[in-house]
Amino acid sequence: MYKVHCLNNISKVGLAQFTDNYQLTDDIAEADAILVRSADMKEMEFPPSLKVIARAGAGVNNIPLERCAQAGIAVFNTPGANANAVKELVIAGMLLASRDIVGGVEWVKANASDPNVAKSVEKAKKSFAGGEIMGKTLGVIGLGAIGKLVVGAAEALGMTVIGYDPCKTAEDVKAISATMGFTSELPVLLSQSDFVTIHVPAMASTKGMINTQALAAMKDGAVFLNFSRDTLVDDAAMAEALASGKVAKYVTDFANPAVCAMENALVIPHLGASTAEAEDNCASMAAKSVMAYLETGCTVHKVN
Repeated sequence: MYKVHCLNNISKVGLAQFTDNYQLTDDIAEADAILVRSADMKEMEFPPSLKVIARAGAGVNNIPLERCAQAGIAVFNTPGANANAVKELVIAGMLLASRDIVGGVEWVKANASDPNVAKSVEKAKKSFAGGEIMGKTLGVIGLGAIGKLVVGAAEALGMTVIGYDPCKTAEDVKAISATMGFTSELPVLLSQSDFVTIHVPAMASTKGMINTQALAAMKDGAVFLNFSRDTLVDDAAMAEALASGKVAKYVTDFANPAVCAMENALVIPHLGASTAEAEDNCASMAAKSVMAYLETGCTVHKVN
């Protein structure tokens, strides 16, 4: 009997994947496997019984991969399981940035007691006018599980798409979209895009990649969307770009004191994968990875 400990609330749909050979336990000291979402495991002491950790999500920056490898603990993630949820929020982010929907909704709330609100709104709505995304150019940095879905959705909405991904070949790009533009130079994408969305992993090589130099290469008045990782964007550089108007809006899923204080930032409370469907998909995939590894040694989606 294998013992499984959950560090976070894990979808019941996912937990239901475990067979009778598995038992949930509240005692981490006896766990053979751990399921985790966002809990920080970097300083955690691992019990001798632990053989595998599965992250119900794509990012694994909350898990000490090297230390786990040294201890013989396999670590798995669930790439693509929440991709559709993030894709849909990226589309929503573009619409929120191009149309002042948030400002309009707040105006209605503030004037809800006005008996003439229906008439007043006809005068006020000009303050919230915006533009359409159809016909605009979207630059997609990173063409993995999420990025490629964003490409398809944006093209379906009538946008022109430019992609950038050093890990993709010309053949890979054609498989994603026959009409998408592709560049091997990030500044080219930045200079041609009305909207830019980033979908790359958080690593030493990507930390702060959207810095002063990158932002200077952007088209004046463009929108930047970050539903990937907060560390990819230099907060100070973004604040300066927003204040100067170089960047019109910054839509980010990662709240911190710096971004919350930024002018023209739309800060979302990390909702990218927060759908019932995504949580079920991630948990199910994590549970299946644990069982496949413990029972057959399968290492698909093992990251260490």
